[in-house]
Amino acid sequence: MTIYDTIGGQATVGALVNELYRRALDDPDLNGYFATTDMALLHRHQRAFIAAALGRPGAYHGRAMGEAHAGLNITDHAFDTVATHLVSILRDNGVDEETIGNIADSLAPLRTQIVAS
Repeated sequence: MTIYDTIGGQATVGALVNELYRRALDDPDLNGYFATTDMALLHRHQRAFIAAALGRPGAYHGRAMGEAHAGLNITDHAFDTVATHLVSILRDNGVDEETIGNIADSLAPLRTQIVAS
């Protein structure tokens, strides 16, 4: 069974993404990154990306992480803040600590592709 299946599949991923962006838009350290973003499109891409990253069958067909985040000047602090929000959301939704650790481990390597050098 994949992490995707363990946490409840597409419905759970969709709810997690919605809450993640609600918190990001409410966070003064993050909301500026989304000032000119088509949030509906971003939600769709993020749901597909997270679902694929957590083991949903099928390939993710979005842009590469470096390309998608180029020019946004994302800082380590912003990356860490998003990760903190995600962990909090997972805990709030009853995801066990081992699964949260596995999710963090699968997403952590993306830092080098997302954070501006």
